[in-house]
Amino acid sequence: MHISEKQVNKKQYFSVVLILGALCTISPFSIDMYLPGFPAIARDLNTSISNVQLSLTGYLIGIAIGQLFYGPLLDKYGRKKPLFYGLVIYILASLGCALSQSVENLILMRFIQAIGGCVGMVAAQAIVRDIFPINKTAQVLSLLTLVIAISPMVAPTVGGYVTSHFNWHLVFIILAIIATVIFIATVFFLPKGALPDPAISLRPDKVVKNYISVLQNRKFLVYMLAGGIAGAAPFAYIAGSADVFMNNYGLSEEEYGWLFAFLAFAIIGSTQLNHILLRKYSSQQIIIVSMGYQTVIGLIILVGVWNEWFTVVPLILLMFVFLTGHGLNSPNAAALSLEPFLKNAGSASAMLGSMRMAIGGLVSAAVSIFHTGTAFPMVLMMTLCAVGGFLVLFVDQKIPQNILEEDFINRESSVSA
Repeated sequence: MHISEKQVNKKQYFSVVLILGALCTISPFSIDMYLPGFPAIARDLNTSISNVQLSLTGYLIGIAIGQLFYGPLLDKYGRKKPLFYGLVIYILASLGCALSQSVENLILMRFIQAIGGCVGMVAAQAIVRDIFPINKTAQVLSLLTLVIAISPMVAPTVGGYVTSHFNWHLVFIILAIIATVIFIATVFFLPKGALPDPAISLRPDKVVKNYISVLQNRKFLVYMLAGGIAGAAPFAYIAGSADVFMNNYGLSEEEYGWLFAFLAFAIIGSTQLNHILLRKYSSQQIIIVSMGYQTVIGLIILVGVWNEWFTVVPLILLMFVFLTGHGLNSPNAAALSLEPFLKNAGSASAMLGSMRMAIGGLVSAAVSIFHTGTAFPMVLMMTLCAVGGFLVLFVDQKIPQNILEEDFINRESSVSA
């Protein structure tokens, strides 16, 4: 039975959303909190900034791979058991990151850290689909995005002060402590969500067929691609911003943390706006407008950086406007992608998250590979992401609607049998 806002008291509703949001923040905290330490890590490990950036790419690849495994596990064994195992892996890998003495070991530990931590994102989205009615999922996902968006305001600021006053190793110890607190909260206060389904097969051929079935859902495919491509723009910003603003514009570690927090507010504000807009407009209407204006702003930034028109302040303000699109795109794309699934919501959520992070990993790797010591590689990838997401929605309108259409409830039942 679904649990809605009217069926639980306000305190319970708030605590459930807060825990689900905390699970979703594991990866954002893991990504954002160590960014101010990039120069210090490079110096300490005797390597380059571009090599340290690969530890971010390794984390994103780990998320992309890990989520594909957790999807079937969450469907077969229920939400909590795989969640507990994943959090334990994350905690141990975080300690491994803290003890790293080479960039290669850091990249490996970050990969394993992501394999464990990504379960929080998959499980949270699946539980939302389990316990809330369909007409509430976009609103709840907006609230989760709001909680997630707070992490870039807190994590880099904390990371900057920790790195400057102590060392970057302590950042990963703090991450392990945060995950431990979340683990305890999930044990005692988080609803179970969907019950285990023994009919779900973990045989590789069945798992592959299950994911193929998910991908053959036209609505899922379109909004997964559109949201995934457009949603990768912040990863380009995350990968390149420390080098751009600290090395090019001379910001200190603490100042960079505050800048990151300011730009994160763009996502928070637009997430709140999305919650209001959904009362009057559909998710489809909101997402096409947000991706459209994000494309225009991205092109303005790209041309300006190429022609060296901007000092640091105009660049920051334009990036603020650009990033508001993420708070509108992400929750609506996720809600539209997961809407068709009554069964296999865990697998659908896993595929959604995996593809998003895979695209984000490729984008962050591109920023590292094409590193020029300027802002151009960062803003180029941000703009390409916005344009790509918008084009997916545009092309979808030109393809006949009977392409890839299936009766997915029957298909899901037959695949999982």
